[in-house]
Amino acid sequence: MDVDAVLDAVGPRLRALRGEQEMTLAELAAATAISVSTLSRLESGGRKPTLELLLPIARAYGMALDELLETTTAEDPRVPQNAITRGGMTMVPLSRRPGSLQAFKLTIPPGRRRREPDPQVHEGYEWLYVLDGRLRMVLGEHDLVLTPGEVVEFDTRLPHWFGGADAHRVEFLSIFSREGERMHVRARSTAS
Repeated sequence: MDVDAVLDAVGPRLRALRGEQEMTLAELAAATAISVSTLSRLESGGRKPTLELLLPIARAYGMALDELLETTTAEDPRVPQNAITRGGMTMVPLSRRPGSLQAFKLTIPPGRRRREPDPQVHEGYEWLYVLDGRLRMVLGEHDLVLTPGEVVEFDTRLPHWFGGADAHRVEFLSIFSREGERMHVRARSTAS
């Protein structure tokens, strides 16, 4: 690994990540306790990256240091999924079958500006499972906060909205059926 090449790539990588997360320098500074000017110089290449600077930034983005620096050299045999980013939320499709059930992993970045809920409706049925963080969900008249391990399922014709409950990163799984198919598997005992 060429250390100089890795260090030279840090600035543009940090700027790109901050753009993907839709964070301002001030928001990142608040999340890391690193000054705006230091962060700006890191991104522009005017400041050499150190562990003391990179570790809090990696934590703020919810990433491992090698992921932040893109230094992983092992080839991954899996075909990468194309992530979709909308309104700061990243959706990674986990299934490729058209129709039927569709599975997604969704990530809401840390420090994302909080928006007022804007519940939407559409045809289908959805099941959400929180992996990490606190997910705020407005579902009809209910305003809920879901934590890791909690599940919610609902008819998507009911007005719904979800976002981060606080300034921390949220990861969750979504299984969606446009046809309104429910996610429950029911087992019946067979007659002996």
